[in-house]
Amino acid sequence: MTRRRLPMPRRMSAENFALVQGMHDTKIALARWNREPWSVLRPWLLLSVAICGGLLLAVYGIAKLSTPDATRYYLPGLQYGADLEDYFHVLYRNSLVLALHGMACVAGFMAGSSLPMVAAERTGVSRWVHEKAGPLAIGFVVCATIFSLTTQAYVLGGGVSTLANQLGLSDGVFLLALAPHAVPELVALFLPLAAWMIASRNGDWHELLAATFVTVGLAVPVLLASAAVELWVSPQLIAHLAGW
Repeated sequence: MTRRRLPMPRRMSAENFALVQGMHDTKIALARWNREPWSVLRPWLLLSVAICGGLLLAVYGIAKLSTPDATRYYLPGLQYGADLEDYFHVLYRNSLVLALHGMACVAGFMAGSSLPMVAAERTGVSRWVHEKAGPLAIGFVVCATIFSLTTQAYVLGGGVSTLANQLGLSDGVFLLALAPHAVPELVALFLPLAAWMIASRNGDWHELLAATFVTVGLAVPVLLASAAVELWVSPQLIAHLAGW
């Protein structure tokens, strides 16, 4: 879709114009997506599911290669009753990951849409700095995302290996027991990342601020529900599979 640019008023600074243009692009994108929500959400959802599947496969592979830790782990809802403190701890943990992926969208919007407009009105060193800031910001987002996924795979893989061993379950069975909360949780967390990847591929940087609002808004209720399942449903399934 062709992007409609606003004319820049003579007395408006480039920074203020970039903000006005960004809000205009966001409103246009939200209005268009509201007319055909599924056509927009479907590619985000499919890519998010694919990322989730890739991460779970990586977790399983790391778990199979890991030596179970001798440290005794205790799962809330399994070895002891889960309470609201545990619930808010899960939400806090997931909110950090969601914030990271949401900020990737915001950074992509700024780097791919706002900074080029500001750079066009600059000269000399200032223009050079603004031109280089965009690619550097995008590179930082890519590195931060890779670090996040790698860290999650490593930490979760080691935890799965240790907990499965302590419970007398295979790594695969233990992962299946976690799936009722882990799959929707991960898909929700990866929605902003999926939107960022699709927008970057299509060059739709100007729509990433709208994508941030939509994906985070969709992710929050899913994370609220999955945290409850993690603490009060999944432990019962694990206990049943472990023969407790």
